Amino acid sequence: MNDVSGAPSHPGEPESKPDSPVSDLPRSAGAQARRPKGWRLVGLIASVALFGLALFVMARTLSTIKLADLREAIRATSAEQVTLAVLCAIGSYLALTGYDAVVLRHLKRKMSYLVTALASFTSFAISFTLGFPLVTGGTVRYWIYSQHGLGPGDVARITVIGGVTFWLGMGLVLGVGLVAQAEMISTLNLVLPSLNRALGLGVLGLVVAYFAVVSSGRRELTVQGFRLRMPGFRITLAQTTLGVLDVCMGAAVLYQLLPAGHGVDFLSFAAVYSFACILGIASHAPGGIGVFDATMLKIMPAPSQEAMLASLLLFRIFYYVAPFILALALLGANEAVRRWRYLSEIVSRGDEGESHLSPPFAR
Repeated sequence: MNDVSGAPSHPGEPESKPDSPVSDLPRSAGAQARRPKGWRLVGLIASVALFGLALFVMARTLSTIKLADLREAIRATSAEQVTLAVLCAIGSYLALTGYDAVVLRHLKRKMSYLVTALASFTSFAISFTLGFPLVTGGTVRYWIYSQHGLGPGDVARITVIGGVTFWLGMGLVLGVGLVAQAEMISTLNLVLPSLNRALGLGVLGLVVAYFAVVSSGRRELTVQGFRLRMPGFRITLAQTTLGVLDVCMGAAVLYQLLPAGHGVDFLSFAAVYSFACILGIASHAPGGIGVFDATMLKIMPAPSQEAMLASLLLFRIFYYVAPFILALALLGANEAVRRWRYLSEIVSRGDEGESHLSPPFAR
């Protein structure tokens, strides 16, 4: 049986095909039976409670919002802020294209950067907006990569290991921020600096522990019934670098759009942003909508709720809505090109057949 990296599970076993659906896909029946139902129920209740609390906070906030003030706050956003936010969004999505490229290198699969960038950008842009990344992102990746010879097992590896890249970056940014800016963050989350620092050290300890595990050679994991071989130290370091770049550029999008006078340094803000993202992910809400926004509204200082809400709305447009629309357009264009090539090939074959038959019937 092959692990998810494509290498044989034991040295004596023969090398199999790069992608074996039987061995790569999750054995869901047995795996689901072994998973503790109690923990799934606890997770579901926690997600619903978190989302419900966020809706309550958002409802109370929106009830005090004046639409005229909100429109004025949006108009007060300068062209320089918008330009810098758009550039940071582009930088974040460029870093995201590296997620797939690094995993493909780990899997020893050759793929052009254009294909990798298309699959990575569209899958992330769509999953960020619709949520459920393993389903939405995995489907988009499979639709693109299957045209270039990758099977469902490879796509599952790319999706799962790519998710690890995100968590490594998020963990490092959050941990460093909590440790280095414990006092500043305590003025935002109203938690004692010593507790912030302890939480940060705990998060950094998890990142260091992960590096220690993958560096020791014990890199096989079991994910819902199928085995996954994680990258080694060098590729994990590249993953972490990309993850940090992505998270920081994503945070910078909102940071550039914040109203003037907030008085929060970027490292502290990036840590708060990472924490809000984690809560949004835990809620399972598409794009963390509601939960992420409520967290930022409650934590970040601003001249008014309208000013902060205007920043969040613009952030949603530049980082979620615009990339989502562009991703749909790119997927449509890719499908149109694919069908055109297919039809051209059929016509070309038909012309070759006619030219071969024409001499006997020439008048």
